[in-house]
Amino acid sequence: MNDLARFPLEGGGSVVVEIDPVPGTSRVSRRDDLIEDAKGSFEAALANVREAAASALATFRSMTSGPDEVELKFGVKLTAQAGAVIAKTGLEGNFEVKLKWVRQPDTATENPAGS
Repeated sequence: MNDLARFPLEGGGSVVVEIDPVPGTSRVSRRDDLIEDAKGSFEAALANVREAAASALATFRSMTSGPDEVELKFGVKLTAQAGAVIAKTGLEGNFEVKLKWVRQPDTATENPAGS
């Protein structure tokens, strides 16, 4: 069974997130204590992942012949202790990158001489 963690929102209120239980521990508590309070805010938890995504995006955009489009796709996992982390698939980190170059139309074939 998964556990629950409450992340406070910087603007007030909170969001409750289902999290994986910490291995090797078991939760014995009263009904009132079923939700663990996270160590930081929801926005602070996502800040590290946002910075990692911005850094990866800057790296791909700085390529010599940079792509016209960059798509970054990754899973985000929330934990009460660490906040947000990039989720893994199997034994490896989960980070998918899609780069796209758009070929410019050849102007010589579009405007044949004499038209």
